[in-house]
Amino acid sequence: QVQLVESGGGLVQAGGSLRLSCAASGLTVNPYLRAWFRQAPGKEREFVCALNWNIGLTYYADSVKGRFTISRDDAKNTMYLQMSSLKPEDTAVYFCALASTFFAPVVGARSDNYDYWGHGTQVTVSS
Repeated sequence: QVQLVESGGGLVQAGGSLRLSCAASGLTVNPYLRAWFRQAPGKEREFVCALNWNIGLTYYADSVKGRFTISRDDAKNTMYLQMSSLKPEDTAVYFCALASTFFAPVVGARSDNYDYWGHGTQVTVSS
């Protein structure tokens, strides 16, 4: 049973930084993509960024490009999201996700392309 567990959320002032982690266990599939999504109150879940697990390509939503960085630690089977220059509009619950089968394009793809999800971690950016 694949499990994804996020951690690292919290309250930060605008302009600050946070690093989120997503630890995976029970992986019986070879990931195609591991990704971060977020969902603000009253809004749909939106794509943030993704990492092609096999070839290392990264994909970012325009809203976070240049501020957020996705990375991995294979030894820990963990994915990270380094968030810098945070803005109040980045406030949301952040979810990590895993897709096991190919789809394209990646940026803006529907969330139901992803097979496994974590429970989310709250990020709040105060102004």
